[in-house]
Amino acid sequence: MSTIVMDKKEELVMRLVHYFITQENYTPIVVNGVKNEVWLENFNGPFRIVRINSNYIHNNEQLRFDLFKTKNIIHQIKRKTMSFKMNVLNIFLDLNEGVSTSSSKNIDSIFINNIKDINKNKLIIDAFPSIKNNLLNDTKGIDLIINVTNDINKKTAKENKKYEKIFSPKKIIITPILIFICVAVFMLTYFNSDFLYMLANSATKVKEGQIYRLFTSMFVHANFLHLLCNMYSLYIIGNQIETVMGKIKYILIYLISGITGNLLSFILTPGLSVGASGAIFGLMGSLLYFGYHHRLYLSSVIKTQIIPLIIINLGIGFITPGIDNAAHIGGLIGGYLITQAVGIEDKTSKKDKINGFIVLILLIAFLIYFGFNK
Repeated sequence: MSTIVMDKKEELVMRLVHYFITQENYTPIVVNGVKNEVWLENFNGPFRIVRINSNYIHNNEQLRFDLFKTKNIIHQIKRKTMSFKMNVLNIFLDLNEGVSTSSSKNIDSIFINNIKDINKNKLIIDAFPSIKNNLLNDTKGIDLIINVTNDINKKTAKENKKYEKIFSPKKIIITPILIFICVAVFMLTYFNSDFLYMLANSATKVKEGQIYRLFTSMFVHANFLHLLCNMYSLYIIGNQIETVMGKIKYILIYLISGITGNLLSFILTPGLSVGASGAIFGLMGSLLYFGYHHRLYLSSVIKTQIIPLIIINLGIGFITPGIDNAAHIGGLIGGYLITQAVGIEDKTSKKDKINGFIVLILLIAFLIYFGFNK
């Protein structure tokens, strides 16, 4: 028999937290300076943020101040996670009589006093239909605490295994193979320059039917310094993409990015164009997509490393003669889209994958059409 007595608010908080974490894949957010509140986040949930507030709200003025405070915290979370829009479910558990909840832009507020209120609330039932059958309600006191703690610990351990699988070091195979191919092709063109002209991207030659150049040119380099810079970048960024995306997806990202980069170069760049930089920019686009969908953990990396790296390299391309920035931009866009199309496990929905694939196909079709008809 339970020897610990909990008040109904505490029990209701625990039941709600248990449900949102174990059934709806929400994770707790640490919010400094708040008491008797639980903040939960799920990037793919029907509500991005669920806030459970068990503070006593005794009048409408205090309610308005609470909403003001909530908006400020949401603004901070949006900045930290690089989010433009964030819908919030604001759950109050203790309102004085006469205090009525009202929703504001992107914040839906409801009052829940007990489990029966949950089952009667259309907003929460529509958003979370499984809550009727999966809300823990058959235990109290110490039994409730034990059950909630055990279930959340199991859920946390399961999620940790997923992240370990994604971020744990893996044997790198594809990146050395790509580097070897680029070095081998460079040696071939170094000793026989005719091969460079045969394999390079050229709008004139591609229009004449030598489509293969859109593929081969991503492995050709003009000189040793060009090769060295690109292979160093490929080694650094490629290893990361191969680790977090897997080998098959990595190959697709590299090749599709290289082709989209060469297609835009085919349209905008006169003369010959060579180099792996379009594909490497595609890897940057892929890293940007991956980092954004793991921004709860990688937001600082996106803001201090990935985005500055992209901007600096594009800036160098614009101010330095002889650099094919069209290939860089085309590769960057293609890399982002192909990563959305192949998806990130547990992050990219089926709808987003389909949208990414459709937009990528439309982009390639447009580039081909425009390139051959300009």
